[in-house]
Order: sequence, then structure tokens, then C-alpha cells
Amino acid sequence: MKITSKKSDLLNSVNIVLKAVPAKSTMPILECMVIQVTESGIKLTSNDMELGIETMVKGNVLTTGTVAINAKVFSEIIRKLPDSDVTVETDDKFMTTITCEKAKFTIAGKSAEEFPSLPNIEKKSAVVLSQFTLKEVIRQTVFSISDNESNKIMTGELFEINGDEMRVVSLDGHRISIRKIHLKEHYENLKVIVPGKTLVEVSKILSGELSDEVLLYFTDKHILFEFDDTVVLSRLIEGEYYKINQMLSGDYETKVTINKKEFLSCIDRATLLIKETEKKPIILGINDHNIELKINSTIGSMDEEIDITKEGKDMLIGFNPKFLIDALRVIDDEEVTLYLINPKAPCFIKDKDESYIYLILPVNFNAASN
Repeated sequence: MKITSKKSDLLNSVNIVLKAVPAKSTMPILECMVIQVTESGIKLTSNDMELGIETMVKGNVLTTGTVAINAKVFSEIIRKLPDSDVTVETDDKFMTTITCEKAKFTIAGKSAEEFPSLPNIEKKSAVVLSQFTLKEVIRQTVFSISDNESNKIMTGELFEINGDEMRVVSLDGHRISIRKIHLKEHYENLKVIVPGKTLVEVSKILSGELSDEVLLYFTDKHILFEFDDTVVLSRLIEGEYYKINQMLSGDYETKVTINKKEFLSCIDRATLLIKETEKKPIILGINDHNIELKINSTIGSMDEEIDITKEGKDMLIGFNPKFLIDALRVIDDEEVTLYLINPKAPCFIKDKDESYIYLILPVNFNAASN
């Protein structure tokens, strides 16, 4: 096997497949990436048994062949080579030579026969989105998945399709994030749970361009993302997702409309007084024309007022400031509207069309501030 490629093209493809290479594995072969060279092109593959990635490399095929090579070592070598053409050549014992200008590395490769190939997925009716839309939806929801592996369902996101609408939901027991997207076509209804880890890695690879498309294929056990010269295949999380609709009350006693940037900046400032080890809430005092934000911690206290438009009752309610910041950061609207029922019920931040809904549970600030 022998290929040549520009360093930038090779490194770009290597960085893509690196996202599915485990740092350590009981199967050493999984710490490798496979370089497969055929007449039709150069393909890199990685697979950690949950997530698999294939991508094509721009380059020239001189001779065909296949080798499995330690992904971390190979990527570090390519990264530190001069910005020039790179030649990768493997002999019949899988010794792999990498040359670029006057630099020459030789490393031991392996036969790719042991490497688990990606499952063959039957591609039926792709759901088509712009890469921009998918990247945005992930950004606007993935922060509220749980990192607690003991509850597997919460480590993923619900992808639910009803006709021409797709709803993406994440939750961690303290908050819920929901985004709705209108699709260009009608599709069969489906509900799957996609691992959060997969979505984070896919988001890093997507171009984020409106004009670039991504195709989603679903089976009982897998989701496949196909875009540019890359295929990402992930196992789905098995199980029943939470009944979200039962948690989405339309009732409210207080409705507050506030400038998002001011609100976010104020909460951000307040967190300067909170140590990481402290769980101090931010207390919102909602009055007729303003909202008073207060925080008390071992470092000090802060008090600030922001003008609002209010309907309904005055209210005093406390929140984990991080949860408010996470939601506000991903909302692009100039103004946001909060819907509140009472100091012990969830707060909803949503727009008129409910294209986004963020539900945040309040905290008992009397107990927390003692």
C-alpha cells in the first residue's frame, strides 16, 4: 500500500476518525485506525464498538492495500510534520513508513483482519437536514444530558419524528431542553434515543453550513449520519424515554419578558461570588416593573435589578444559576419569556411557537441559604 496526500487533507481526515478511537481498550486493535486503499480511494475507519466513523482522504493512490495502525501515534506524527505532501507506505509485514520532506518515520502496523468492521446498515428513506440545523439543535440541547452512566436513558437525547416535525429532547433530572424543527418532507413516525457522546462528536465534525446537507438513517439499533465524505454510525440507547408531554404544563401564574443579554450578563456576574464547591442559588424577586436578582455566598453578596414586562403575580423564586446560564446562552432571541407557576414548580423559558422549551426546576433557597 502506498499513498500521497497533502498534510492538511490527511490530518483533517485523521482528526475525524480519531473521535471514535478509545483512549484505552481491552481490545488493543480498537486503538488503531484502519487505512484501506483501493482503486476508488483512501478510506480511514475507526470503531469503539459504540461509535464507528469512516471518512475518505483526498490523495493519490499509488498501490492498494490495508493496514491497521495505532491511531494516536499516527495522528501525532502527521500533526507534527511540515506543511507539505506526505507519503504513507506499508510493506508486506505491515511496517509503515511515513515521509514528508526530510522527515521519515517507520512504525509497526497490524493486519486489519482482527479489526471489527462497521455493521452494514440498510439505508431506507433518509431524513435530510442542513448541517447548520443539526449542529445548532445539538448545541441547544446537549448541555442538559446527564453524565451519570447509572441512568443510561438520561445520557442520550430523544429524536422524535412526527410527519414533518422533528423534536429533540434532553434531560438530567433537574431540567429539560426541547427543540422542534420543521422538516421539508413528511416521514414515518419514529422515536429513538441517541447517545449524547455521539452527538457531541458529530457536532464537532459537521461544517455548520446551511448549504451542506446531512442524511440521517435509522434502524432498530443504530443511527447513521452521512455527510460530505464521512459516515458516522452509532448504537442507539435501548429503552423507553420519559413521558415528556406530561411535564409540559401550559398553566402559569406569572409571565415575565426580559432582555436576554441583560439577564444572562447579570447571572454571569453573580456567579463570580460562588465557589465551585458551593451550591448557592440565585434568587429572583419578580415585581411589577423589574426583577431583582440576589446572591449571597461566603465570598460576598450581589444585588441587581433589571427592567421587565410582567403579567400576573409577584414571586420570589430561586434557581441554580448554571442552569439558567446554560439555557440563555443557546437562545438566539433578543428577548426571552419566562412562565412561572409558583416557587416550587418548574419555570419554562419558551418562545411563542414553542420551537424551543427549557424547563428548569427551582431550588428551595431558604434551606440552601442557611
